[in-house]
Amino acid sequence: MVIQFSMATVNFLYRSTKDESTLNVRLLYRLNSPEYSEGYKDFVLGSKTNIQVSKHYWSKLHNKRSKDIEIQNKQTEINSQTNELSNFILKAFDKEPEQELDKKWLQNVIKNYYSPQDEEQALPKDVVNYHEAFIDMKGSELTEGTKRKYRVTKNLLIRYEKEINSKVLIKNVNLSFKKKFEAYCLDKGYAPNTITRAFRTIKTLCRHAKFHGLETSYQLDSIKSSYHKVPNIYLNFEELEKLEKIDPEKLTESYENVRDWLIISCYTGQRVSDFMRFHKEQIRIENGKSYIEFTQKKTGKVMTVPLHPKVLETLEKRNGEFPKAISDQRYNDYVKEVCKIAEINQKVTGSKKLETEPGSKKYRKKTGIYEKWELVSSHIGRRSFATNFYGTIPTSYLIYATGHSTEAMFLNYIGKSNKDLAIEMTKFF
Repeated sequence: MVIQFSMATVNFLYRSTKDESTLNVRLLYRLNSPEYSEGYKDFVLGSKTNIQVSKHYWSKLHNKRSKDIEIQNKQTEINSQTNELSNFILKAFDKEPEQELDKKWLQNVIKNYYSPQDEEQALPKDVVNYHEAFIDMKGSELTEGTKRKYRVTKNLLIRYEKEINSKVLIKNVNLSFKKKFEAYCLDKGYAPNTITRAFRTIKTLCRHAKFHGLETSYQLDSIKSSYHKVPNIYLNFEELEKLEKIDPEKLTESYENVRDWLIISCYTGQRVSDFMRFHKEQIRIENGKSYIEFTQKKTGKVMTVPLHPKVLETLEKRNGEFPKAISDQRYNDYVKEVCKIAEINQKVTGSKKLETEPGSKKYRKKTGIYEKWELVSSHIGRRSFATNFYGTIPTSYLIYATGHSTEAMFLNYIGKSNKDLAIEMTKFF
C-alpha cells in the first residue's frame, strides 16, 4: 500500500476566553492512500505554545496595517515567534513516520523547541552573557552594524553591573530594574534617547529568552520606554547654496572633497555607509535621466535612485568621478570644518558630544544652544534630503529613497507632528 504525505501547514489560534493568553498551534496535513474512500484523509493536531498575546491584539490588530510604531513592533515580534516555531514543527514533521504523529508527538516537539535538552543548560540566565547567545542564534539575520549596537548596550550593562556589584538576571528585568538603570545612566551623563535605546535592546533580549523557555518577569511586556523628541538638525537650500559658493581659496583639497560628498548626500538621501561607496560604474542613463544603482549596506536592499542635477554638476566638474572615499570618522571631523568655513553658524538647539571631564576621554551628548556647524555629522545629508523635499516630492517616493519602513517612522524622523500634517493638508483645500 502506498501512503504519501501531502504538504503540511501550521497556523495559530486564540482559543482562550481570557483577555490575555497563549496561542494554540494547529498542524494540518493530508495522507494520500487508496484505503481512504476519497483517496486521502485530512488530519489536525493541536497544542499550546508559549506565545502570549491579548485577545484584542490578536483579533483586531495583528493582521491589520497600522502606522502606530508600537503596534508594528508587536506585529514583527509575534510574527518572528510564530515563524520560528512553525518552521521548527514542519522540520520535525518531515522526519517522522505516519504512526508517530499524534497530539503527544506535537506536544513533545513544542517542548523540545522551548527547552531543548542540549541547549537548555547552555543558555545564559543573565542579560550580559545572553547578548552573545542572542547574536549567535540570530546569525545572518543581524547586520554587523546591528551587532555593534547590541554590544554597545552590553558594555553599558557591564559598567552598570560593576557599579551595583551584581549581575542583572533576565528574570529580574522589571520596573524596579528600569528605574535603577535609568537613574545610573542619567547620573553618568547619558542622553535620554540613548538610555531608551539601551533599555529597548535589553527588553528585546529578554523577550527572546522568554521565547526560548527562560524565566522572565511578569512585568516585562508592560514596561514602556519612549523616545524623547529631539531637534531636527538639517541643512536648508540656502545653506546648501552657501556650501556651493565657498571661496575655493578657503578649501584645501581634502575639504573640497568632503564638501562635494556633503552636497551629494543632501541630494541623494543616503547613509554615509552607502554614498561613500558610490562610483561612476554604478550610474546608468535611461531616457535621458541618470540613476545610480547600489545595495544598501545596512538593509541589503537593492536601490535605484535618480541623480539630482546638483549631484550631476558635482560629478561634471570631476570629469564624471565621485569624490575620493574617506573614513567615516574623518568625514565627520572634516564636514564640521567645511560648514564652519561656509558660515553655517545659525544658533540652534541640539546635542553634541562633550568630554565629561578634561582629559577623561569619556564623552556624553549634552543638549544646549550651538552654532549649527558644530552639530553637523555624516547623518545630516539623509535628514536634509528628507526634510527639504517633504511636501514637494510625494512622501511615498521619499520613503523609498531614504529606506524607512513606514510613513510613521519617516514623519517622526523629520520631526513632523499632527499639526504639521494638518497644515500640509490645507494646501489641497
